[in-house]
This record gives sequence, structure tokens and C-alpha cells, in this order.
Amino acid sequence: MTEPIESFSESLPFDPADAKAALAQLPTSAAVFALYGAEAHAEPYIGRTPNLRGRLERLLQPSAKHPRRLQLAGRVRQIRWRLTGSEFESLLAQFSLLEKIYGAKSLERMHLSAPAFIRFLGSNAYPRITVTHRPSQREADWAYGPFQSRANAERYAEEALKLFLLRRCTFDLSPDPSFPGCVYSEMKMCLAPCYKGCTDERYGEEAAAVERFMATRGESKLVTLRTQRDTASAGLEFEAAAALHAQVARVESVRALAPELIRPLSQLRAVILQTSANPGEVAVFLYENGRLSGPAGFSTLGMRIQNEQSGSTSLFAHPMAIEPIPEDPASERVTKKMDSSPLSCQGTTEEAAEELVEAASEDRSVSGHDFSRAVNAAKPTRALAPEGSSSRDALEVPPSSEASLVAPTRLVRGVLESRMEAALSALAKSTETPSPTLRQGHLALLKRWYYRPEAKRTGEIFFPDAEGNWPVKALLRGVGRVAAKMLGASSHAE
Repeated sequence: MTEPIESFSESLPFDPADAKAALAQLPTSAAVFALYGAEAHAEPYIGRTPNLRGRLERLLQPSAKHPRRLQLAGRVRQIRWRLTGSEFESLLAQFSLLEKIYGAKSLERMHLSAPAFIRFLGSNAYPRITVTHRPSQREADWAYGPFQSRANAERYAEEALKLFLLRRCTFDLSPDPSFPGCVYSEMKMCLAPCYKGCTDERYGEEAAAVERFMATRGESKLVTLRTQRDTASAGLEFEAAAALHAQVARVESVRALAPELIRPLSQLRAVILQTSANPGEVAVFLYENGRLSGPAGFSTLGMRIQNEQSGSTSLFAHPMAIEPIPEDPASERVTKKMDSSPLSCQGTTEEAAEELVEAASEDRSVSGHDFSRAVNAAKPTRALAPEGSSSRDALEVPPSSEASLVAPTRLVRGVLESRMEAALSALAKSTETPSPTLRQGHLALLKRWYYRPEAKRTGEIFFPDAEGNWPVKALLRGVGRVAAKMLGASSHAE
């Protein structure tokens, strides 16, 4: 089975006799590629790279200095590729291609093992929790994860059980009063249902508390303890309040072991923002119903993109970062100045030119380039005024700056929110049930990206609120941060 050419945006025939001519046409950008042989039934060689031309030069140009290097020039007859904007997009595209060709073997080829989950065995007469890599889809409400590793899941489960009296034994219970019990019952760390140490109703209440703790990442127990602490403090019961405060600190330390990604499998939804291969866009991905969808390009046209090198990008410092460019007097002044003034030495005074630059600098929209460069380029240079002129020193403005000072695109309030909602709706249209291989691969890719060190993890992730709605304004602020990093990277490259 071969991959259809529609999966790639570019294609190029390859002649081993003239490899340099073909390789010279390749871009030096990040991409996912496939090398096809002369036989139609032959499986392609699929890979990803941050530099397409450099990678294929090593694969398709023999080198006497590296005789052991993999050489495919004699077998390749066609090159197909698709440019990507981030490593996350490259990994997702590569897995999608491999999954269509190799099926379940694509997981082994990309080393995508099943993530670890904590499973609450609620269907058991005496529920308990366990760690598993194969959560049941029928009981997805009781599977919590994915964790970074099995060791992390086991540690979280162990620390969480210390806060409750749930059983730790793994066999099916047949309560018998003559049963001697175990060490946990002796240490008062278990309700001991094995020898009827508690009623079934009492054990059911404890199991329900554990289930709520797992589903809310400890928030359910924290709310209860904080309420009790505040009540004790208000009643001047300071010793009891101190003991409850110690319990709050203990629960918070356990909660810290479960990152925000840890959720019931049936409720795991996320939006991932990544850099895009298309300038002026940010790539939006959606994880929902067990699969990753995207990328959907979100245009940053009309957004105020903050320059991270100029200062803080705090939401409090830049509350207008997600607002579109409004119709304000500054834009009107820019247009009127350009229409009424020829921007020449005789017709533009120093005050008018400075007002023009000041008015333009108030509106910093980004539509494929950094507007600050346009403002700097538009700053006039001093020149001597002609003899007999009554004005002060005139200013020469380069003719090229006339196009740079065009008023930015005007957007009505709310258009950016609508644009984001439309992108999310387009990604959520897929209702096809993913295969087990696709479900495991996409979940493993999400887990692999999320648990990378923060310094190496590019992009941002957002989760729905308690009502299941997407935080659109927070997403727009995230788009601004990702776009600012793209602009910074492009300026460094130049």
C-alpha cells in the first residue's frame, strides 16, 4: 500500500544521474517527506527533518567520506514533501502517513508506547484503583491520565491512597469475619472490608470520595478541608484550624504530582497552538474524542502582536493584546496626512512629520511583517531648508515609507473571537471514530509533547473550563505569544 500524493503539497521527480539539479530545487525548511521508488507497489521511505534539502542531500548524494551512511539514490525516483511549521506538526504528519501504510506497526516505528493511566475499578463490588496502560473505552470515565510514565502514575496513586481508607489488595473480596486482615488494616490505613471491618455503605462512601478526588485532581478534598479550616478559624478553634491547614498542605503536595493534563479519558480535550509554515498564521490543533485534528491556520491579520524583547508580556501589562485594531483617530490622521501631503521637502514640516510617525506608531498591527520596522523606516532625516523658505529645517521622508504607513486593516470588535471559534468548529467536525492504533498514537504524541521540559516544549496548550467551553480570549492571547515568537525567530534569521 502506498501513500496517495494528495497527502503532500509538493512533488518532484528524481534522476540519480543528475541528483544535484533536483536537490537544488528543494527548500531548506522543516518538512515531512516521502521517497518513492520506480515500482508502484514499493513502500516509500518516510521521514521528517528541520532542513529538507540538507537531509535529502545526505540521503541521495553518495559521499566518499561517509561510506557507511544510508544511501538511497539508486532506488528513489520521486520526492514528495509537505512543509511544516513545528516539530509537533511534523510528528503528527509523519505518524498519519505511517499509520496508513503500516497500520499498527507505525506505533513501533515511532516508538509510541501506550501511556499510563490510573484506573478506578468502580464496577467491582469493593472498588479499588490500579495502574494500567490499556484503559477500557467502556469505562473511560474511570481512567485518569495520561501520566508521563508508569512510575509517576504509581507514585500518584500511592500518595493519593494515603489520604483515604481504600483497600490496596488486588484480589476479589469475599468478606469473612474470620479473615485475619492485612497490615494496612492493622495500621488503620484501610476500612478492612475483607473481614467486615466496615459496612458496605461506608466503603461505598470512601470509594466515591476517591473517585471525586481523581476526577478533580484533588480539588474536591481541598474544598472540603479549606471550608472546615475557615470554619474552625472563625470559631477561634486554632488548634483544629492548624491541623486542618496541615492536611490542606498535604493534599496540595499530592495534587502537584498530577499535571493539568491528567483528566478522565472521556473528558480529555485540549487545544494546542503551534507555529505555522505559513507566514502570518498560527497553527491550531484540537485533541478531542481520542484523536488529534489539524492544523487549522489562524490568521493574525489585525492583531496587536506584542514584542517580547520590549518588555513584559503579562496579561495585566498588555490587556489589549487580543483586541483588534480599532477605528481610532490615529488611523484617520495617518490616512489624511498621506492624502494631503506629498511627503516632500517643501510640503512637510517637522511637526507634521513627527505627528505622522507618532500616529502610525500607535497602531501596531501585524500582517506578515513587523510594523515597528515600517515606523523606523518612516522616520524622516534632516536636510537643510531651501534658501528663502520661512519654515524651519525641513525633513526628507523616503518615498518608500509612503507604502509603509498605510493604515492597518480595521476589524470590528469580536471578529478575532469569531475567527477562533470558526477554526475550532472546523476542527471539531470530524465525527469518525478513531481506530485503536490512531487513538493510541495521537494520545502518545500529545503525552510526549506535553511532558517535555518547558524550555524545549514549543507552543501552548489550553483546556476547557468547568462548563466545557473553550477560553477563547486566553486562546487569542496564546496566539499573540506564539506569533511574537515567530516574528522574533524570523528577525533573528534575517
